[in-house]
Amino acid sequence: MQIIKAQTEHFEDVKSITHKTISEIYPRYYPKGVVDFFLAHHSDENIRKDIAADMVYLIEDGEEKIGTVTVKENEINRLFVLPQYQHKGAGRQLLDFAEELIAEEYVEIYLASSLPAKSIYTKRGYTTVECPTIVAENGDVLCYDWMKKNSNPIFPKENNI
Repeated sequence: MQIIKAQTEHFEDVKSITHKTISEIYPRYYPKGVVDFFLAHHSDENIRKDIAADMVYLIEDGEEKIGTVTVKENEINRLFVLPQYQHKGAGRQLLDFAEELIAEEYVEIYLASSLPAKSIYTKRGYTTVECPTIVAENGDVLCYDWMKKNSNPIFPKENNI
């Protein structure tokens, strides 16, 4: 498996990975209004904007694009692996890549964790900073964890380089 920077021509790959994963995995954890919120949040416009800003990466298994991650400064966003490729190391590889990229410039790494991923991030050393909520259009409530991790333990946790 290899990680590449997403280009404009990869828009459909990023969108497909993101929306397919949300549509198949999130209904196990969230009500319909929250799933719809996630799908709208990862809109065409937001994905295109992030690709244009050189913040989106894809992981390939041979020629097939199987996962994606977006890195915005010291924040990890939109980390998704197609359901049929989960538990095979692609997510770990994407997370390692994103953390290493951020650690080059920042001491702290942040991410918003969905319920399906919280235990993964906790095992990786992330701690919950706060638990915000968002009310979806139909009144369903999204609860998520805003998490952080120190990227380099020799630096104090509260200082960025």
